[in-house]
Amino acid sequence: MPDKRAGSDFTGRVALVTGAARGLGRAAAERLHALGASVAVNVRDVERAEALATAIGPRAVAVAGDVSAPGMPDDIVRRTLHAFGRVDILVNNAGGVLGQVGRPLESVSPEEWQSIFDVNVSGAFYCSQAVAPGMKAARGGRIINISSGAGLGISLTGIQAYASAKAAQIGLTRQLAHELGAWGITVNNIAPGFVRSNPATERQWESYGEEGQRALVDRIALKRLGTPDDIAYGVLFFASDHAGWITGQVLSIDGGK
Repeated sequence: MPDKRAGSDFTGRVALVTGAARGLGRAAAERLHALGASVAVNVRDVERAEALATAIGPRAVAVAGDVSAPGMPDDIVRRTLHAFGRVDILVNNAGGVLGQVGRPLESVSPEEWQSIFDVNVSGAFYCSQAVAPGMKAARGGRIINISSGAGLGISLTGIQAYASAKAAQIGLTRQLAHELGAWGITVNNIAPGFVRSNPATERQWESYGEEGQRALVDRIALKRLGTPDDIAYGVLFFASDHAGWITGQVLSIDGGK
């Protein structure tokens, strides 16, 4: 039986989650599946995608590919449609800093700047573009973009492109919400606070040292770091019928700042 504590039953619905290898994306995919959804999990590497789909369960399929590569979002959505016939929920989680670190702006190359925009903004745009026709035909759908607190303020990493791309993704969310609302499609955004969810955030956490770690936690009202599940519950809300009259919004899940 689906766990109804989250307030939703997604039985019969299909979700596509990009960047689902670990952390926030994986938690969202697992929670949606646990509540009855069929889930297409997107990871760049084929073997990892297939292993993840197997681990999640019988209604999960792998749709490997890099959302920042030209034409790949269309292919990812096409394979999801081949497997399930529809996409009701799109979670644009693929993103990140791509191994970059904070540096003075004059030392950032055009390629480094563009690569972060390609995965965080263009990937979300093209995946949304690819699911839009089916959602319009169904006269309904949910698009949920995973931004960052960096998109609302500054990046803790100091990476200029990351803060800029996440802010751009929030602008994209609001614009698509107005464009797609007439078809009953909602487009919303989650801006997570700091969550230790992948190797990049682990390196960031370790770089602060004990004093910096204590200071970071002390700035959070709830005095703890978030978890991937904390973010996944926000995804479940926006994907649910409870959020049917909510669109173009940004939900900060950050423990209180």
